[in-house]
This record gives sequence, structure tokens and C-alpha cells, in this order.
Amino acid sequence: MKNVYFISDAHLGSWALDHRRMQERRLVRFLDDIKDKAQAVYLLGDMFDYWYEFKYVVPKGYTRFLGKISELTDRGVEVHYFIGNHDIWTYGYLERECGVVLHREPMTVEIMGKVFFLAHGDGMGDPSRSFRFLRKLFRNRICQCLYSLVPTRLNIWLGMSWAKKSMSDHRLTGVEQYLGEDREYQVCFAKEYLKTHPEINFFMFGHRHIELDLLLSQSCRLMILGDWISQYTYAVFDGEKMMMDNYLEGESKP
Repeated sequence: MKNVYFISDAHLGSWALDHRRMQERRLVRFLDDIKDKAQAVYLLGDMFDYWYEFKYVVPKGYTRFLGKISELTDRGVEVHYFIGNHDIWTYGYLERECGVVLHREPMTVEIMGKVFFLAHGDGMGDPSRSFRFLRKLFRNRICQCLYSLVPTRLNIWLGMSWAKKSMSDHRLTGVEQYLGEDREYQVCFAKEYLKTHPEINFFMFGHRHIELDLLLSQSCRLMILGDWISQYTYAVFDGEKMMMDNYLEGESKP
């Protein structure tokens, strides 16, 4: 039986990163390492730092990553892509050209006999009013249509500049810190959700850029998947064991 892999938050192409080409290549090498071992790969959002599709145009770059994703799906590996808060604006290209299964909302799914709740994690109990407002604004179809009228070059510049500022403000000041069970909003969300959905075995989130593997009950774990900026974290499930690890080239094989 082959494995199922989970990763999130690569923020490919970020203008805030000096090592973005090296970062993309490292991600591609990881995907190449697992291509014969994977039955499915779940990308839990913010794989791009900014992604906006026009009718006939997509952002330049990312050719190595998109090519590797296409290779995986051509080989029969399921690749599931959950939109995050940086890559909301995808309208069919990734599905048609790369063969991914796109998810715009959290999903509960059974994988090899276990029940998973999967989501990028933004909006999972986040107390910030400004973030909730922006999230609703960015997901509004009317606002999306209006923004598509902005000329392509200006659209991309505005989006990448906004993403760079967000990254600089919140991510490059150091690794995000775990706030504790009572203050970490994804943990609070999962605990509350579990009360009415006791069948859940795993909550899998990204977004927070922290590595967390927390036992919520005797039969349920919550995992926050770190990132692919400095931590290079992934989770792998073989049907019996769930493990979270860091991808170290030349030292470990996922």
C-alpha cells in the first residue's frame, strides 16, 4: 500500500525570499522522491505566494513545480489542492492543465480507514477582525470579477507587493511561536468541532507556519504542517502510522 503525503505553505515566488529558486527546486526534488511511494498528495494551501488566473494568462514562473505536479497526476497520483489565503484566485488552470483536484472549502474525507478533516486553516477560529474582513472580501465573487479588470501587470505587481509585505510583517521576523492550547485558534476550533464530530481521527492544517502534532483525544490528533520556507515539513500516512518530519536532502528519504 502506498503513502499519502501532506504539505502546505511554500509561498513559491515570494518577493520577500532571496532563495525562492532554490526553494522551488527543493520542493520539486521532494515530490520527485515520493512519486513512486505516493498514492495521493494533499497540498493544503498557500503553495504560491500570489496566484491569480486571467482567462488566457497565468503568472509566469513556477514551471518546475507545475511540471512535477503534472507528472505526478499523469502517473496516477491524486494531487489535491486546497486554496489558501494567498492563492484563492484560481479558476480552472490547475485542474485542466495539471490535473489537480481543487478544493475551495474544508473537507472531511476517509483515507485508508481513518477520517481526516483537511483545510488550509485560515478562518478556523481566527479572532482577527481585519483578517476575517479581508478573507471575506478576497473570496467575494463580485470583488474578484472587478479586480480582474485591473491590467495584468498592475494586478500581479499589487498582489506580489501585498504578499511580500504580509510575509515580511509576519513570517520573516522569526519562526512563528506556538501560542498554547488555550490560545492557538486552530486548536480551539478543532476541540470544539470534535465535540460534535467525534469520528474525526486527524485534523490537518497549514497557514500558521508552525510544526505541531497534538493529541486531542485517544483517537484524534491535530497536525499543523509548518512550512516550506525554512522548515520543509511534511506529514506522511501509511495506513497505520502518521508521521511528521522535515525534508533533509541527502540525509533522509521520505
